Amino acid sequence: MQTQFFKRPEGTLAYSDYGGSGELVLMLPGMGALRSEYRFLAPRLSQAGYRAVDVDLRGHGDSSVPWNVYDVPAVGNDILELIDYFNAGAAHLICTSFAGAAAVWAAVERPSAVRSMVLIGAVVRTPKISPLMNAAFWLMMNNPWRVRLWGMYYGMLYPTQKPPDFEDYRSHLLKNLAEPGRFEAAKRLANSSRDPSEQRLNQVQTPTLVIMGTKDPDFPNPDGEAQFLASQTDGKVFMVDGAGHYPQTEMPEVTAPLVINFLSESANQPAVSTDNSPDQA
Repeated sequence: MQTQFFKRPEGTLAYSDYGGSGELVLMLPGMGALRSEYRFLAPRLSQAGYRAVDVDLRGHGDSSVPWNVYDVPAVGNDILELIDYFNAGAAHLICTSFAGAAAVWAAVERPSAVRSMVLIGAVVRTPKISPLMNAAFWLMMNNPWRVRLWGMYYGMLYPTQKPPDFEDYRSHLLKNLAEPGRFEAAKRLANSSRDPSEQRLNQVQTPTLVIMGTKDPDFPNPDGEAQFLASQTDGKVFMVDGAGHYPQTEMPEVTAPLVINFLSESANQPAVSTDNSPDQA
C-alpha cells in the first residue's frame, strides 16, 4: 500500500489507506512494531465496507523521528487528530499492546470521536512482573545488541504459528529499529507511565472488545488481564486459543471475522454525543 503522511506539530505520522467508503477504522500497532502488523486484517475490513487505515506510531516505521514526547496522552492525541483529519465521523479503533492504552485515553478524552474500541493484547496498566523479569527486560532494552535481542523476543510472541511472511516482516522491522532514534522511541514508549490510561479505564463509555491470546507471553495471566479490562470498560472478551501477542496476525482466520462482527454490532449504536472533561490529562 502507498505510504501517506499526516503532519503534526512535532513530526509526521505515516499511514496506509486501504480504501472503503464506510465507517473509518483506525489501526495502531504496539511499540516496537510496524503498521503492517495489520496486513491481514486491513484488507478484510476494506472488503467488508469499512475505510481501513493503519498508522505507524510516532517514531516508528515510516513516521518521523525524533518526537519530543513519547507517552500515552501524546499518542492518544495523535489518534484524535487523525480522526479529525480524515473527517469521516466517529472512528472505530483497533489497537494492540501499548496503543491500547492510547485508545482508552482518547475514548475518554473525547467520547464522541470513538465509535468502538478493539483492544488486542492491550497493555493499559502498569504490568505486575517479578523483579527478575523486570531486570531482564531492562537489560534487553539497554545493551548494544538490543535490536537483535528484540528480534529474538519478537519471535516468542507467536507461540503456535507464524505467518508465512514472518521472516520478511521481522527483517524489515529490525532494519527499521536499527535506524537512528527508532529504538529509543520504542524504549521511551515502553517506559512511559500507564497511569493516564489505567485511571480512565472505568470511565470508558465506548463499546469495547478485548481480544487476548491464551499464550500471550506479555502477561502472567492473559485471561485474567482480559477479564479485568472487560470488567472495567463494560466490554466483551474473546480469548484466541493458542495465540500470542498478535492474534490478528498469528490467527487472522479466527480474529478477522470476530472483529468485523463486533464492528457491525457497534455500527448500530450511535457514538456518545457529549464529551467528558476528565480531571486526568
